[in-house]
Amino acid sequence: MSGFFGVAAKKDCVFDLFFGIDYHSHLGTRRGGMVVYDEEKGFDRSIHNIENAPFRTKFDSEANSMKGKYGIGCISDYEPQPLLVRSHHGTFALTTISKINNAEELTKLVFENGCSHFLEMSSGEINPTELVAGLINQKDNLIEGIKYAIDSVDGSLSILLLNENGIYAARDRFGRTPIVIGKKEDAFCAAFESFSYKNMGYSDYKELGPGEIVVLTDKNCVTLVNPGKDMKICTFLWVYYGYPASSYEGISVERMRYNCGAKMAARDSVKPDVVAGVPDSGIAHAVGYSNASGIPFSRPFIKYTPTWPRSFMPTIQSQRNLIAKMKLLAVEDLIKDKSLLLIDDSIVRGTQLRETTEFLYKSGAKEVHIRPACPPLIYGCKYLNFSRSSSEMDLITRRVIERLENGNVTDEVLQEYADPDSEKYEKMVDEICKELHFTSLRFNRLDDMLDSVGIDHCKLCTYCWDGKE
Repeated sequence: MSGFFGVAAKKDCVFDLFFGIDYHSHLGTRRGGMVVYDEEKGFDRSIHNIENAPFRTKFDSEANSMKGKYGIGCISDYEPQPLLVRSHHGTFALTTISKINNAEELTKLVFENGCSHFLEMSSGEINPTELVAGLINQKDNLIEGIKYAIDSVDGSLSILLLNENGIYAARDRFGRTPIVIGKKEDAFCAAFESFSYKNMGYSDYKELGPGEIVVLTDKNCVTLVNPGKDMKICTFLWVYYGYPASSYEGISVERMRYNCGAKMAARDSVKPDVVAGVPDSGIAHAVGYSNASGIPFSRPFIKYTPTWPRSFMPTIQSQRNLIAKMKLLAVEDLIKDKSLLLIDDSIVRGTQLRETTEFLYKSGAKEVHIRPACPPLIYGCKYLNFSRSSSEMDLITRRVIERLENGNVTDEVLQEYADPDSEKYEKMVDEICKELHFTSLRFNRLDDMLDSVGIDHCKLCTYCWDGKE
């Protein structure tokens, strides 16, 4: 994932920009960047690798040296950005949150229409944000170019674009990722996370609709392209990605997770001694379960976070697993001889949760019942960079289904496994439970999870669970 933040202010924006970007650090810890525009000095940009140090540490000197009334920046899990681009639209800075499935096709199109080259990243791929800049430059009008880029991408694309006129914010055409606008005296801001501007004196102004494009200055927020009617926001934002203090479409992350836990408790029959959540995103789900069931909530292990980076960041899976294991510290007198019900946000590969379970057994747990807060992940996400896995076979569900079906896996077969009332679903869950050494395993149901959000189901993307567009 990635997150971005932008500020248009009457006075210097750098303080707000610096902390606004930093508040998105939970969405990635690979690269960070910020760029500001000053009427006298022009553009000033900086990008740092933040894998081994947090954004705030790496950009401390820039926060004291940069100056400008407009600024944008990002936390990126992938490409270096924001980019500075000079074109027939003039000079502009650009940052994106995207997953571009048709990048090869779009690159060919841009080449055919006169683009001479793209710079390759160290991975050998074209920087997706640079490709978006190339698409924007296909049109004579900047607004038409932004809309053309959003409409051309198969996947998802949200944009912050900065030039001397202000900040252009454009939400993905199906609203798969959010953009919220904040307002205070003499300033407007645009953010992925709604909580990111609250401590700096901003109040909620509006949330952009699907495909909506606005321009921000210190004086106002003007809609340039009206929002579309079709919404498919990522449900996993509430389940996992989102910070607890955030809200999307008016629904807070923390409240949704409480609702989710309560729904799971209503369908469960097991009677453990305590309910616990895998830090951090599983904790609120566990609180909701505990409140609804009356089973005490406990914290039998604690995540040591002062020095360990986020576990999904290293590119080598074994390193991610090692970090996840090393930063969990047992509170042994809360584990020994206890029957534990443990809630995690999801099961992806299964490796970390299996090691967590073994860790609890070694610490004296009598039973470990696992309750993922979302249904089994059966399809790799087409719309967000939830994982950069090269194959859907990285998903434990797909490996188990492949084994159960002797390799004869069709979409029709997958649909059977996605149905929580089918025999194939029950068999898959039983196999995962055995493979990962759980006492019992019960996934949250898709309908219960969607009800926990509280908005129309048709507005929520469920592709990774049921394969439906």
